[in-house]
Order: sequence, then C-alpha cells, then structure tokens
Amino acid sequence: MLANIVTLSRIPVLILIILLLYQPTATPRFIAAPLIIFLIVMDSFDGVIARKRGETSVLGSVLDIAADRAVEYVMWVVFAHLRLISVIFPLIVLMRGTFVDAVRAVAPSKGLSPFEMMRSPVGRFLVKSPWLRTPFAVAKAVAFFFLALAHGLAAAGSPALTTINVVAQVCAWLALLLCLLRGIPVLIEAPRALSEAPRQG
Repeated sequence: MLANIVTLSRIPVLILIILLLYQPTATPRFIAAPLIIFLIVMDSFDGVIARKRGETSVLGSVLDIAADRAVEYVMWVVFAHLRLISVIFPLIVLMRGTFVDAVRAVAPSKGLSPFEMMRSPVGRFLVKSPWLRTPFAVAKAVAFFFLALAHGLAAAGSPALTTINVVAQVCAWLALLLCLLRGIPVLIEAPRALSEAPRQG
C-alpha cells in the first residue's frame, strides 16, 4: 500500500539526515536542517494518503507509530551524542515513551483504545486534544531544525551561533516539557481505567 510505503520511506530520509549531521563541514549540516522539517511533515502525508485511498489499517497505524518513535528517539540521541543537548533529553524521552507505550499496549486487551483510558477533562486535553498534539509536533520540528542549524553554524564559525543555539535550547526544553505533559496523564489515569475495564473474552 502506498501509505505504508510513504511511512517506511521516512527511515531512509532519517538515515540520510544522520549522515549529513555527522559530516565535519557546514554545508551538509545546513542541508540536514530543512530535511528534518520535511521528515516530520512526512508524518502527515501517510495519513492523508491512507484516508483518501481507503488504505487505513491496523498495520498502517502500527507502522506509523513505529516510524514516529524511531524518528523522535534517534534525533534526540544523535543531538545528545553531538553534544548539542544534554543526555537528559534522550533519557527522559526514552523512559517516557517506553512506559507510556507499554501501558497503551494493554488497552486493546481490555476493549479500550489508548485515548479511552483518559477519563479526566485535563487528561483528555493533554493527551488527545489537537491543541497540544500539534504544538508538540511543531516544537520537536523547530527544536531539531535549530539544533541542526546551530551545528552547521558551529562548523562555519558563524557569529550567529550563540543566538541560534539559545533558540535551539529553548525549543528543545519546550518540546521536552510538552512530551512530559502528554505522557504523565497516561501513567496516572490509565492504570485505573484498565483495572475498571471488563476482561475481554
């Protein structure tokens, strides 16, 4: 299916970005910055294609989530390895993702969707609402873009490095905050929802 092909094509783009970021000169690093935006925007393409072509499926949704996690985890780890951010970023993101995804994986066995585990208005807003989902995606894209840009400016010896690096750090911390805000309600509310749900089968 075309939608799944688009989803999986994000991985070669991710690998290309990594290779560019690890180059010693400025130009490849600068090229990586807009490619990061393209990579994250690709996440919307597969969903649109799947709906228009009637290709929505369980496999497609699983591949989409897996690609999202791969992109997010790899980018945080790479930027930490390049010493553009503290190692605390990937550690927090990886731990948050591991626990949240583990809890969500149990939901279908209880006849629940992941979002149905959110019972409080605050929990539903933080986890389900596009008012936070979209800003979270944008914050990650902007943070990754400016981190790559700062990496390029460092190789170029540009005086703009200090300013861009400040912007990159602020965006990275904002993305991390939104990551936690969207993950903590799952860990708080999901256990109760799962315990109250009737056993399937």
